[in-house]
Amino acid sequence: MKIKIPNLRSDELCESLTNQNKISGARGTCPTDTIFRRAFTLVEMMLVVMIIGILAALVIPKIAGKSEQARETAAHADIYGGIKTALDSFEVDNGFYPKSLQDLITQPSNARNWHGPYLDPPTLPIDPWGNPYVYVFPGKHNPDGYDLYSLGPSGKDGADDNIGNWTK
Repeated sequence: MKIKIPNLRSDELCESLTNQNKISGARGTCPTDTIFRRAFTLVEMMLVVMIIGILAALVIPKIAGKSEQARETAAHADIYGGIKTALDSFEVDNGFYPKSLQDLITQPSNARNWHGPYLDPPTLPIDPWGNPYVYVFPGKHNPDGYDLYSLGPSGKDGADDNIGNWTK
């Protein structure tokens, strides 16, 4: 169906589009009719890529440094929290500290008043880097008590990155 309508820009008559022609993308017969395509220009795309790149350069280094800090915080929480509580509970029940962390899970022969297991779940704890915690009684750093520490990211005993109950 074609309808003749006056063109407001000139005195000529143009044929209007029908609903079917609009859906199929056909144009009218008037020279001033154009189809506008919606798309991003190259400049707009480059601007978006630049903004994403700048944001990534600012955010990624801050996030990357936080994962190592979170592991250190988790190691401190284990040392000063759960494991320390288990060791102190063992000492209160038996009057002495255990010889190894295994004594918190299975009753040693010299612990007559053992009320364990003192760790939940009853397994030996592992630090955030996948190494077992090191327990020494009597301690080198705490001669009146015990040393409890993680080998840290390096996994080497005596390294500067060890995290123990004598460090903050």
